[in-house]
Amino acid sequence: MVHFPDRHKHSALIEDLESRYRVEEATIRTIFGEKEGYRISAPRKVARLIEIQAPEAELFNADIRREVDYLAGRNLTCMAEPFEDRFSLKLPELEVFECRVRFDDPLRPSEVVAIESKPFRAEGRERIILEEFMNHLDSKNPDVVVMDNADIAARLMFEKCRKYGIDFTLSRGKIRFLKANSYYSYGAVKYRKGALIPEGRILIDSTSFAYQEYGLNGILFTSKLTALSANLTSRFTPGTLISSYEVYEALNRGIAVPYRKWNAETPRKVEELREKDKGGLILQPEPGIYENVAQLDFTSMYPTIIVKYNLSPESISGRRGFLSTILKPLLGLRIKTKRMKKSKPEVAGIDTALKWMLVTCFGYTGFRNAKFGSIAVHEAITGIGREILLKSIKVVEAGVDAGVEVIHAMVDSIFVRNPNGKLKEKIERETGMLLDEDRYFWIVFLPKKDGFGNAARYYGLLESGELKLRGVMARKRDTPEYIRRSQLEMFSLLRKARTIEELCTLEEKLNRIYRKYRTEMRHANPEEFLIRRRISRTSYTRSSLEASAVKELKRLGVELFPGMEIEYAVVDFSRKAVSVNPDSIDINYYTRMLEKAYEEVHFSIRCAVERVQKS
Repeated sequence: MVHFPDRHKHSALIEDLESRYRVEEATIRTIFGEKEGYRISAPRKVARLIEIQAPEAELFNADIRREVDYLAGRNLTCMAEPFEDRFSLKLPELEVFECRVRFDDPLRPSEVVAIESKPFRAEGRERIILEEFMNHLDSKNPDVVVMDNADIAARLMFEKCRKYGIDFTLSRGKIRFLKANSYYSYGAVKYRKGALIPEGRILIDSTSFAYQEYGLNGILFTSKLTALSANLTSRFTPGTLISSYEVYEALNRGIAVPYRKWNAETPRKVEELREKDKGGLILQPEPGIYENVAQLDFTSMYPTIIVKYNLSPESISGRRGFLSTILKPLLGLRIKTKRMKKSKPEVAGIDTALKWMLVTCFGYTGFRNAKFGSIAVHEAITGIGREILLKSIKVVEAGVDAGVEVIHAMVDSIFVRNPNGKLKEKIERETGMLLDEDRYFWIVFLPKKDGFGNAARYYGLLESGELKLRGVMARKRDTPEYIRRSQLEMFSLLRKARTIEELCTLEEKLNRIYRKYRTEMRHANPEEFLIRRRISRTSYTRSSLEASAVKELKRLGVELFPGMEIEYAVVDFSRKAVSVNPDSIDINYYTRMLEKAYEEVHFSIRCAVERVQKS
C-alpha cells in the first residue's frame, strides 16, 4: 500500500503502476489515523522503485512475510491450536532428536566423518554414514532436530546426499536456504550464517544464541508470539523477534505496517541533545569490598515505563498508544514467568526469551529502521527512568537508619549497603514500579585503569550461596578456556567465605590455585588457549593479532565476512604471530593473562585485609 501526500503530482507514476499491476484505491489505517492511498499487488522491488521516484511517498506492508500476514489476518499463529491464546504458556509436545556431526576439517569442512546420537553412531565411509543416518532419522521421524553447527552440517549433508543419490530425510518436504549476511547492531558488525531450512521439521543449531540462551521452549514460544516458524525464531536476534511481534500485532488489528520509519531523527543542536538525550543514570561506585548489600532491580523497567506512561509515537491524552497496548500483555507475562520459573524449570527458557525481547524493545524505539519507533519516545523513556532512579535514591537517603547508603546505581538497579527490611516496599510504593531484590553477604566493585570504580565489573556472594559475576574475565566471550577455568576455580574458593574476616584466610589457598595453573600451562592443550574475536573487516592495514589471524585463515582458503567470529592462539605476541591450529603458545603472553584473572579475584582479599587492619 502507498500514500502520496500529493497524488496529482505523481499521477503519471500512478497511471504507470495501473498499467502494469492491479491497483485499487484504499483507506490505509495507521497508528496515527487513516490516510487515503492505493493497494498495489506487485513484487517488493516495486516498493523500492516507488521510493526512488517519489521519496515523499509513504509505503506500507511492503516487506511483510506472507505466512505472517495470512496467520495474523485470521487470528492464528504457530505452535498453537486454532484460536488458542497466544499468551498461554502451553506448548505442543514434540519429538526431539539430538545429534552431533563431525567433519574432516572444522575450518573448511568438506566431508562428514561421523554422526553421533545416543545410542546411534555412524562412522567410516561418508556414503555409508549418510545412508545410515538418513534411514535412522526416517524411522525416528522427529519433529525437532537439534544439531551442533547445524547451519554448516545440514548444507554439507544436503550436497553430499544429492551427490550420492541418497534421500535427504532431514526435511519432510522441500527445503529452502536462508542467506548469510553481515549487519550492524548497536555499533558493531555482526554476521548471520546462511542456513538450510527444512519443511515440516524444525532444525536447530545448538551453538546458536537463541538455543544457548533460552533453549527449545523459548524458541517455540517466540514462534507462538510472532507467527514465525521456529526455524526462523531460532536464528533471529531478539531485536528482530520484538519487531516481528509488533508487526503481527499491527496486522492482527488491521493497522498498516510502515515500510520505512518516515519520522527518523533529524540533525539537532548540541544543546538540545544535552538537554533531552542523556541516557540512563549511572552512579560510579568506589572500588572496594562492601558487606550486607541489597541489589534492587526494577523488573523490566523500560517496557514498564512504556506501558505505565502510555509512550508511543502517536499516543495522545485519553488514547492508548500502540506500543503501550501491545507491550502490556508481554510485560504481564514476563512478571508471571519470572515468578513461576523458580518452581517450574520448564518455564525458565520462556522467561529468558521474554526478558531478551523486552530488553530490546526499548532500543528499537530509537532504532532508525524500527517500524514503530520514535526518537522522542526513546528519550522520554530514558528521562522517566532517570527520574525513577533519582526518586529511589532519595527514598534511601531519607531513611533514618544509621549506615544505610547507596553505593552504586545503574540505569535500572540500585545497590544499598545495610538496607532495612522494608526498603524494597518503600521504593515500590513511591515509584509504582516492581522490584526484584538480591542480598549479598559481600560484594566487590573492581577498579578501572584510572582508579575509579567500574560500574560494569563486580562480583559478590549472594545469601543463596551463589557467586554472582559481572564483567570479569570468566564471563567474557574472548577469554581462552584455560584462563576461564582457572578463574572459575579461584572464584569457587571465595564461596567459602561469608565475611570479610573469612576472606582474609583464603589468600594462601588462592595463591596455590594460581601457581598450579601457571605451572601446568606449559603442558596444557594449546587449543585451550584459543581466543574468540568478532572481526569487523576482512582486510587490515595495520599489524594486529586479528589481522594476522585473518591472513592465516585466508591462506587456508577460509571465506571470511565482516561480523564473523574467528578463533586463534597467540604464538609470538612480539611479532603478532598467531595460529588457528596451534601446537604451541606464547607462554609469557598467556601468563600475563592469567595474572590479570588472578588479580581480579585477589582484589577482594586485598580489600578485605586492608579493611580488617583498619578496624
